[in-house]
Order: sequence, then C-alpha cells, then structure tokens
Amino acid sequence: MTTNILATATALSDRELLARLDVLAAKEREASAELVVHLAALDSRPALYAAQGCSSLFSYCTRVLRLSEDAACNRIDAARACGRFPPILDLLASGALSLTSVRLLGPHLTPENHGAVLARASGLRRREIEALVAELAPQPDVPSSLRKLPGLTVSASPASRATLAGLTTSEPPAPVPPTPAPFIPAFPIARPIVKATAPQRYRLQFTIGQETHDKLRRLQALLRREVPDGDPAVLFDRALSLLLEKTEKVKLGAASRPRPAIRPAADASARTAAVRSRRLTRYLPRAVKRTVWKRDDGQCAFVSATGRRCDERTFLEYHHLQPWAWRGPATVENIALRCRHHNQYEGELIFGPGAEDREKRTRAGAEAQVNMLPSSG
Repeated sequence: MTTNILATATALSDRELLARLDVLAAKEREASAELVVHLAALDSRPALYAAQGCSSLFSYCTRVLRLSEDAACNRIDAARACGRFPPILDLLASGALSLTSVRLLGPHLTPENHGAVLARASGLRRREIEALVAELAPQPDVPSSLRKLPGLTVSASPASRATLAGLTTSEPPAPVPPTPAPFIPAFPIARPIVKATAPQRYRLQFTIGQETHDKLRRLQALLRREVPDGDPAVLFDRALSLLLEKTEKVKLGAASRPRPAIRPAADASARTAAVRSRRLTRYLPRAVKRTVWKRDDGQCAFVSATGRRCDERTFLEYHHLQPWAWRGPATVENIALRCRHHNQYEGELIFGPGAEDREKRTRAGAEAQVNMLPSSG
C-alpha cells in the first residue's frame, strides 16, 4: 500500500501535489487536535490506562499508541493545557499554535491572562514563543562563569575545553597533567544555547577550545582597567561589535561616510561611460549594496504567486532581476536580496535547469564581448 501511495504522489502534477499537501497538513492538524482531546479525556480516567497495563498516561502513549517519547510529552502537555483552556484546540486545528508552543506556554497560562497570551502567541515560531515565556516568567541573569568541563581526557597536546555560560569569570583552573590518551568526551556535548530568560535578556552557553580560552584570558588582563571584573559578557559584546562592523563593511559596503549610489557626471560622455560600466560589470557598488540591504531588511525578497515572502535571512545573495547575462545593470532597481535557493530557482526559471553551471561557462565569453565594445569616446 505504501508503494502505491508513493507512486500516486510521484505522478501528481506540481499544482496537484501542492494542493494535496495542503489538504494532508490540514487533516494532520485536525487529527492531532482530536487526539489531544481524547488524551485529555483519558487523563481524567486513570483506571482505563491502568487496566491496559500502563502505570501512567505517558506509558500508555508510548507502549499502546506507539508514540515517540517526545511526541507523547508534547501531546500530554497539550492535552492538559486544553483541558484547562479549551480555546487552544481551535488554535491547534488551524495551525496558529503548534504542540510545542502549547507545551511551552501551558505552565504560564492562567484564567486571567490566557486570552491575551494565546492571541499574542498565534502564528509565532518557537524562538518567539520562548521570548514570550521569558516575558511571562522572567528569570534572573545567569551568574557568569568560565570553567573547565569535567570528565574529559586530554591528550599530550592540550585540547581542553571550557564552557562560557552566562558570561563572567573566575580564577583559571589548576593545570591538568597531560596524558597520552586521546580526547574523549565522557558525556554528550550539548548544542550551543541562546535562550531568552527575561525581556531583552538572554542566556548564552557554548564550548570553547584551549586557544580561545587563552585569548580570552589575555584580553581580560589587557582590559582590566576598562573592565575591572573581566566580565566575558562585556568582552563578548565588544568583540561582536567590532566583528559586525568589519563584516558589514565587507558584505554590505557599510561606511562611516557613504558615497551616493551615482555621482553626477560631468558631461554626456561621462554619463554614458557610467551607464556602460554599471551594465557591463558584476561589480556591485557599495552604495547599491547598502541601499538594497536596507530596503529588503536583510531578508530574501522573493515573493510567491500567492503573496508569501521568503523569510530566510542566511546565505543571502545579491540577485539581478534582469540577469547579468542579459546585461542587467548593477543598480538599486535591478538588484534584490535572494537566499541561495531562490537565487538558483529564479535562474532556472529563466535559463532552465543547470543554469548556474552554464553561466560559469559563458561568463568568460560575456566579459570578452564587453571588452570588444567600442568606447563611448
């Protein structure tokens, strides 16, 4: 049966496939909401799942319903939240709230605030939900610390690691005698953490190597007058500011005294030369980069036929609306931000599949044609 479904889905046209996915996603949301309702009912009748040989609702979900542990936790928490605040069910069925969002918000909902909180949470992503939770239940700032991780074996060339959490400092740990054994983590290393703890306050935690640790110590010593306590949070903010300034200068053409996108030409021939230079080169003036980035708000500007704009903010590229291969000018009007996928997608719409490789092959020829054009003088 599964093979037949796969064959049927593969045979659908593009329009039919998208329409079918919309229908299936809606059905899945409705089924999830219905499952949550029934779990809420079962939660009030513990004798039922006890008779099935399960000591808890979680055990019933994982053993009888064959849900994963994560899926069981999400649905049980959502069921209990919906039992207290039934309007959540409609939000789950419509997709305005996910099961994860309900699990995060549930402990902080009260009869007084649930209406306003659910309205604010509608349509938000997990990171935004976490920020909302931090606003509902703000936590104090995490005490900064810099410490050596326990339970690690270090080789003769030290690769010791430290955790920078919350970001203050303490005295460096005593040196550990090197051993010939390789570096082996004695526990799973968690992913870096950036989590909201209160309005406009975040906890940052990650692991650094010995070289980075030594750089931090040197910087603390050099800036002891300016930062007496050596707080890594202050140093981290300063380092980010410097790196951001440098990166924006390279990537976006940021400048303390920006020049205009097009300087006035002295005469008609100079204006013609300026137009030719804009049309016949891949170079993007810094002023164009600055203006386009600000106009598109640092986000992919692709908009679908249904009016949905891509929300990608990473791996962005400057895209020629009129292709450069068709002598599209490097002007603000002709340049827009695109994520890597949409840049390639629009190229394939114009030039067909494999357009990127063909463009690389023809680039040299196009530049040769540019050099052969007669001068404006």
